[in-house]
Amino acid sequence: MERAKQMGYGILTCIGRVTVTGILIAIGKQFVDWKAAYQLFKGERMNVQKLFEVSSQVCLDNLDPDQMIIAHMDDTIIRKVGTKVFGTSWRRDPLGPAFHTNFIWAQRFIQLSLSLHDKEMNCQSRAIPVDFYHCPSVKKPSKKATEEEIMGYKEAKKAQNLSVNGLERVKLLRERLDQQGAKGRELIVSVDGGYTNETILKNLPKGVTVIGRIRKDAHLNYLPETEKTKGRHRVYGEEAPTPEQIRMSNDIPWTEVVAWAAGKCHTFNVKIIKSLRWRTAGENHLLQLVVIRPLGYRLKKGSKILYRNPAYIICTDNELFIEKLLQAYIWRWEIEVNFREEKTINGCGDAQVRNEISAAKLPAFVVVMHAFIHLADYITTKNNTNITLPKAKWEKKVPNQRASTNNILNLFRGHIWFDKIGKSFSDFVNNQHIIQSTNNSFNLCSNAVFYVRK
Repeated sequence: MERAKQMGYGILTCIGRVTVTGILIAIGKQFVDWKAAYQLFKGERMNVQKLFEVSSQVCLDNLDPDQMIIAHMDDTIIRKVGTKVFGTSWRRDPLGPAFHTNFIWAQRFIQLSLSLHDKEMNCQSRAIPVDFYHCPSVKKPSKKATEEEIMGYKEAKKAQNLSVNGLERVKLLRERLDQQGAKGRELIVSVDGGYTNETILKNLPKGVTVIGRIRKDAHLNYLPETEKTKGRHRVYGEEAPTPEQIRMSNDIPWTEVVAWAAGKCHTFNVKIIKSLRWRTAGENHLLQLVVIRPLGYRLKKGSKILYRNPAYIICTDNELFIEKLLQAYIWRWEIEVNFREEKTINGCGDAQVRNEISAAKLPAFVVVMHAFIHLADYITTKNNTNITLPKAKWEKKVPNQRASTNNILNLFRGHIWFDKIGKSFSDFVNNQHIIQSTNNSFNLCSNAVFYVRK
């Protein structure tokens, strides 16, 4: 336990690449035997899932009983170089240009994050990771493989599907929340179009609502107008217009809904169609469809108004209020922020390990520390907004609505190191008169350490 605690501090204080050796150097263990550090992640000495249970419990403790429990689920890939790293394969590069498909050698993970927000709606939220699961693809057999090996590969490929694994992680999260005191409270899971499919929707556990995007040409059905007196009852009525046809139609009016996005409240124009059925979701779900009008924006003041793409969303809860539905889905962007900061700032995927257990456990441990540092910041700044580093001169002198991971880590390092260096936060501001002139300029190493950016 003590070694895991030290490694966690090393992840948060490491300035360079977050490899195992980089972590050891950050905690001053570069002159002792390093084998125990690798063994901590190689075997079964540490259960990372138990650490994720801590983050989900703290999220529940900081949410009021009347607040929504909102989870976000998505998958991400981590670039790797070694061909011997377990779970790596060629995958499509999501950052590649739209006109050409690029491939990169990478691992694949599924993440679930809980939304931590102060109010029910119209406020800033941050996504706290509560699960990070390694989901590698099944290795394709060689051309000389037997018929039995090919059949086994096909079965394993179905079992290792992203949707199958995602559904299993949602079920496990639902069970965990029930054990942590949230039994009876609905869990709303927002997903993208890749998880709005038959595998997920037809097998949802009790107490879980899914909000996800669908295609603009999806075929939906109204409820049947009359029930048969004999034979099997009808489930699907007449075919409804496609989401794109609904958006273009003038028969259905637009409704204005206010939701929080990009740091302030925005007014969205939506169309709502309730009591629909979708063959992909099965007959057990009564769906509502939400069509969001494209938002206009300007690249600069006075320039031409451009428009984003429209969005088409379905919800498996036909009675969920549109304000809550829209806000829950907009908050999903926070999981994308998590992915970027976990990989670029916290160093998720930097570690050079190849073992099957280590390749899955070490990135998950980095994500756990990302969750813990955000929870610590949320708790400490909830009632005291003065616990921050002095802002740079070019930054706006207004409180941040959501602290960035860089700012949180710099504040964390400052509290650990300032007494060792003999500096305090006020020294950064008080020493500025010394370096106003170029003749007196010098390098303040404490500033370079505390305000480091990756």
